Amino acid sequence: MKFGLLYEMQRPHEDFKIDYTALIEETIEQCQLADEVGFDYLWFVEHHFLTTFSGSSAPEVIISALARLTKRIRLGFGVVILPHHRPTQVAERVAMVDHLSGGRVEFGVGRSSPYEQLGMGVDPRDTREIMEESLRMVPEIWRTEGNFEWEGKFYNIPPREILPKPKQDPHPPIWMACTQPSSYEMAAQNGIGVLSFGSGAPAGMKQYVDKYREDIKSAEPVGSAINNQWASFTLGHCGDNNSEAQELGARAIKEFFGPNRPYSSDRQETYERLLESWGGVPEHLQTNFQRFLGGEEDLGGGGVPRAMLGGLPADLLCERGVIVAGDPDSCISSVRRHEEIGADQTLLIMQSDQIPHKKVMRSIKLFGEQVIPAFE
Repeated sequence: MKFGLLYEMQRPHEDFKIDYTALIEETIEQCQLADEVGFDYLWFVEHHFLTTFSGSSAPEVIISALARLTKRIRLGFGVVILPHHRPTQVAERVAMVDHLSGGRVEFGVGRSSPYEQLGMGVDPRDTREIMEESLRMVPEIWRTEGNFEWEGKFYNIPPREILPKPKQDPHPPIWMACTQPSSYEMAAQNGIGVLSFGSGAPAGMKQYVDKYREDIKSAEPVGSAINNQWASFTLGHCGDNNSEAQELGARAIKEFFGPNRPYSSDRQETYERLLESWGGVPEHLQTNFQRFLGGEEDLGGGGVPRAMLGGLPADLLCERGVIVAGDPDSCISSVRRHEEIGADQTLLIMQSDQIPHKKVMRSIKLFGEQVIPAFE
C-alpha cells in the first residue's frame, strides 16, 4: 500500500475570505513534512471559481516549487483538466516540471464540472471527446522525436518540434480522475491508473476494482506503458485522542461535500439553465447533474450517498473506511478496508477548512511515524 496526500488547498476562513499567502505557506510546509515522514505521493487538483473549496487553480506552479523543496516524494497532477488546455502546452509544462523534480511527476487527467467548463468557455457536451483526443495526443508528443503533427476533430497542429521531452523514460505515469463505472472502464481501456473520487465505503468499490483489473488486461494503452494502479480517495485525520480525531474527520468530510459554499446558488442556476436549453443531459454528464439538481447520488457505488455523510456516526464512518480518522490504531484499521479491496494507494485529504494547520501537521507526522510503517 502506498500513501498520498491530495490537496484542494483549503484552510479555515472567516466570511469566505481566504488568506492566500498563509494558505500557500501552510501547504508547502505540510508537503515538506509529508516528504520527510514517508508519504509516497502529493497530488494537486485543478479547480476554478470554487471559492473556499479550492485554492488550487494553478497546480503546476506549486508543484514546481515543491519539485525543488522536496527530495523523494512523487508529485502528482491530480488532475490536469484537459479540455481547458492546449495539448501542446500540457505536454511542455508537465515535461518541464518533470525535469525540475528529477523525474518524480505523475500525470493525471480529467474533465472537471460543467460549472467550471462554462466559466472557461468550454461547451460541457464536448468535454469527453476533447479529453479523449487530448489524452491520445500528449503521450504521442512525448515519444515523438523531431516534428509532431496532428489532424483531429478539435486540434490541428502543423509539423512542429515540441520540447522538452520528460525526464522520465518513456514518460510520467498516466492516471485519470474517475467518479463512475464508465470512467473506470475508460481508464482500463486506455491502460491508465484510476484516481477514484467516490464518497462511499471501500467495500462497495471492490466489484469496480476487480473489473478494472480484468479490463486492463486487454487495454490499448495511450501511453508507452500500462499503469495498472488504483488510488482510493477519502478524507484523513490522525490525532492523539481517538474520539476527538474521529469527530473532527467526520465534520471535515461533511463540510467537504456540503452545500455551504459561495458559488452553490450560482451553480444550481447554471445547471437548471443548461437543462432547459439542452432539453436533456448527455449520458457522460449524468453524474454531475444528479449531484447538483436533487438526484442524490452514491458516487462509485460505495453505499453512502454524500448527503448522508454528515448524519452517520463518526466511528461508523471510520469502521467502514469511509474516512480514515482517529488515533494511529484506528487509522490503520480504516486503511485496511481500502487494502482489502485491492487498492494500491490510499489517497487522503488532510488539509481542509475545518482543520487548522497545526492539527494537519500533527496528523501528517503521526501518520508517517505510526500508520505508514504498518503497511511496509
